[in-house]
Amino acid sequence: MGKVYSAQNVAAYIIYELNEVKEYINACAIQQILADVNVMWQKVFGHSAFSEQTHNLETTGYVIKEVAEEYNVHGSAHILTPAREWFLKYGEFQLVQRPYAVPNYSVKEELVMTKILNAHRLRVYNSVNVAV
Repeated sequence: MGKVYSAQNVAAYIIYELNEVKEYINACAIQQILADVNVMWQKVFGHSAFSEQTHNLETTGYVIKEVAEEYNVHGSAHILTPAREWFLKYGEFQLVQRPYAVPNYSVKEELVMTKILNAHRLRVYNSVNVAV
């Protein structure tokens, strides 16, 4: 049984993973990958991957509204770091801003995410037209 995660945390994982292998990632690609994650989570675990409400990418242009609002400021530009959240440490009185944390996936969840990111890379590779 897979866990349910915040879409912001999953987006942070996606950004870090794709940047690690020098892959281009923008707001549109994040939404497409989140759609893939949700579909795969439904197939493998029988429920949504996200705690937030999901939407149809084809009709609304986004899967998770909160993630779309956070990353749309980048437009089609490459995203190097995840969005930031406000955090209050226990016992302190000052809010600090930090990047969204990466989920602690189980082995099976990690395997699912790896397959999704590999499928994304393949889809991007196949969509490139090379003039010869």
